[in-house]
Amino acid sequence: MPTNDEPLVSVVMIICNVERFLAEAIESVLSQTFRDFEFVIVDFGSTDKSKNIAAGYAAKDSRIRLNEIPPCTYIEAKIAACALPKGRYIAIQDADDVSLPNRLKKEVDFMEKHPGVGLLGGAIQRIDSDGKPLAIAGDYPTEDKDIRLILRKWNPFWHPTVLILREAFIRAGGYRVAFSQSDDYDLWLRISEHYQCANLKQVVLKYRIHPQQLSIRKRKEQILCALAAQASASLRDVGKPDPLNSAKQITPKMLAGMGVSEVVQKNKLATDYFSMINQMYKAGECAAVLEAAEEMLQICQGEGMEQGFVSEVYLIVANVHWKQGRVFASFLSLGRAVYVRPKLIGRALKPLFRLLGSRQKRVSIKR
Repeated sequence: MPTNDEPLVSVVMIICNVERFLAEAIESVLSQTFRDFEFVIVDFGSTDKSKNIAAGYAAKDSRIRLNEIPPCTYIEAKIAACALPKGRYIAIQDADDVSLPNRLKKEVDFMEKHPGVGLLGGAIQRIDSDGKPLAIAGDYPTEDKDIRLILRKWNPFWHPTVLILREAFIRAGGYRVAFSQSDDYDLWLRISEHYQCANLKQVVLKYRIHPQQLSIRKRKEQILCALAAQASASLRDVGKPDPLNSAKQITPKMLAGMGVSEVVQKNKLATDYFSMINQMYKAGECAAVLEAAEEMLQICQGEGMEQGFVSEVYLIVANVHWKQGRVFASFLSLGRAVYVRPKLIGRALKPLFRLLGSRQKRVSIKR
């Protein structure tokens, strides 16, 4: 059992130039109804007010352990931070998200009642940059048997919601440098090889969607790392050495050598880019949508490509241009969507009907 020097939970947050959302994220941890925790915050090179903000809270609350390390990569900072916890459990908190007041209590209660579980996540409420509620993501599997069925296909956990048994974290080997953008998914796969996993049905965190997110800015690398996590897990299944234990970076060529073809890589890129672009569109981040769409359409070319997601992205881009009043650009994207997938002709013509209808209405009013 934990002592006074060993809190039950260690909340871990790494920060670097995140001043806009940091205070709200820190306060959401400090206001938890569950109190037996330490709050490990590691700054890895902030040049804005982030470190000062964290230091201000640390001066007022002894549960905060603020550490500063030399500038480094995100994954290096996360590995360093996760070597510091003293608690039985490690809770991940991102600097742009907001934990609900009962998050830790709900998660700790579950873990204490289920000692075989090494990894626990929860549902999220998406919010935009200003904190406005978006969709709730609560349709993820909750039981270990269901999680295992899909874990090899996609990541069924929201990283900033998880509570990890520290023993499980250490046994699995922690985060790995090569998986810099899907380090969580790779870790979940390795934890699941030794422990049960679960998700709470309840929403435990407000997950912020904004253009500065690392998962948005590094989407291509994140997708390739996820494919590598799946491939390395398959190799471990059959008793083969994991070639990524000593790797520093994952490349398309390395993936091909592990049996993940270029076509598979591009189709996965198209699928995940579409999901991200759709989320950004719903969050009203039009500039980010156009930027991500341009990047996706450059990447997702060539033979063997599934064109469905490409055409859907063209439709989203058309809607963004339409909202911005760029009629010609909107119809140009509509035409590209139809060219890629002719069966979309009916959906693609809807904006034209809206345009003609609005013009007809204005003429009637003038008369």
